[in-house]
Parts: sequence; C-alpha cells; structure tokens
Amino acid sequence: MPAIPAWLIEPLWVQFSALLPPRPEFDPAHPLGVHRRRLDDRIVFDKLIQVLRFGCSYEAIADSTCSATTIRNRRDEWIKLGMFAQLKNIALDCYDRIVGLVLEEISVDGCITKAPGGGEVAGRSPVDRGKQGMKRSLMVEGRGIPLGRVLVGANRHDSPLLAPTLDKLDDLGPLPDIITVHLDAGYDSQGTRDELTSRNLRGEIAHKGDKAPIQASQRWHIERTNAWHNAFNRLQRCYERREVVVDAFFDLADAVITIRSLIRQSWTTHRWDGRPKRRP
Repeated sequence: MPAIPAWLIEPLWVQFSALLPPRPEFDPAHPLGVHRRRLDDRIVFDKLIQVLRFGCSYEAIADSTCSATTIRNRRDEWIKLGMFAQLKNIALDCYDRIVGLVLEEISVDGCITKAPGGGEVAGRSPVDRGKQGMKRSLMVEGRGIPLGRVLVGANRHDSPLLAPTLDKLDDLGPLPDIITVHLDAGYDSQGTRDELTSRNLRGEIAHKGDKAPIQASQRWHIERTNAWHNAFNRLQRCYERREVVVDAFFDLADAVITIRSLIRQSWTTHRWDGRPKRRP
C-alpha cells in the first residue's frame, strides 16, 4: 500500500531532489580511497513519507534497502540544510502563482494531539487526563492551505498563541489591504481584539456562550486542514522529542497538502506532461 499516490509523490520528489546538494558516490575522505556507496536519496525520502503517513517507528519501516540509523541521519542532514522548509515554501509559492492564495480571509485555531514520548513541544493535555500532548496553533488562508504554525505543549491556551501565529504573515510578502481573521470563541477577549487592531486586521470572532456552527463563517476551512494534518499519523500521535524534527514533518505534510490541492484545482484549467487522465 503506497503512502501517497504516485501522481502526488513524483512532483514532490522531483522538486526535493533539485534542492539536494551534489554528493560524490564514494567518500573522498576515506583513507583507502574506497567506501560503501551512499544510499540513494529517493529511498530515504520514500521512507520518511511512509513514517509521516503511517506513524510507524524508524525500526519498523527499515528493511534490507535502508536501516533506521540511515533514515535518522539523512533526516537530520536534510533538516540542517533546511530542505523541508524550502520544499514547503516552494510548494506554497507555486500554489500562489497558479491558483492564488486567498489572503483576504485567514483563519487561526488550535488543535491538540497526542505526544506519548513527551519532548520539547509536549505538555500535560487538559483533554486527555493529563497525558503528554502537543498543541499546534495553525493559520490557513481562505481555502485551507496552511500558511504557518506554532508548536507548544497541550496545556497552553489558544489566545496567547495568536500573536506568534500571526507573525508568520510576515513571511508571505505583500499582503492585501484588508484581511479578515476568523476565530472561534476561545479567542473572544479584549486582548485578542487589541492585538488584531494593532496589526490593522479585522476580526470575525465567535462569542462565548452563543452556538455558532463553523459552517456559518470561514472557520470550516481550518477544521478541514486540521483533519488533513491528523490524517498523517506521525502528527496525530507524535513520538518525536525534538522540535526541529516535529517542524520538519509538519513542513513535509504542508508540502503534500499544498501540492495535492494545487493538482486537484488546476486539473480542469491546465495541461501538462504526465497529467492524470482522471481527476485524482
């Protein structure tokens, strides 16, 4: 069973491989001038996609083609080079140029997931009997494409995370003159309104105590994106302990979500070599 379909993983790999620095087949620093061949990067990339999608351990996914140690080492090497963040940014830029980001309407919300192993972004979960959990404060545009996130322990409230989450807007370049931020009742406070006013942002905030279905505003987009993220079992039940590793997996998931949405939306408006015959 493939982790993600071929029509989706191929464009991801083509772009990721273009970012990889050139590597010699053998280690030139070896004292005898010979060494085991470097394992093909495509094999490790596929393994990381499987870890992200299925949530399995590195030992469980390792086989005769690639060991768990190689997966971890190559993962850390790519994190140090910023490969996953670059892939996410390129996917977002491609989506913006072909489809267009709806930045006039953005949504921010928090989502709590499990973190059984603890770690740098884990804390006692108030909705899971005090077990270790992780909260992500996510920001999406009008169609649900993820724009940025802040990772903290599950015991943090949503409101204080709004400011650092909105700071991610600075990475997107020129912004519309009028931006509406859709928030749930957890952000219903004067502090939130003051924060939005200081940034020249309009707020659509659900009022505490009033029943307001998410379909009544633009908030359903972010609820759907949270479901997309949780479909990656590595994010829904995270055993990684280092924040940089968790961020890397989120960047990889964001790239998958963005490219998948790009292909599906451009299927009826664009033609390209290798285009799927039927809408995926």
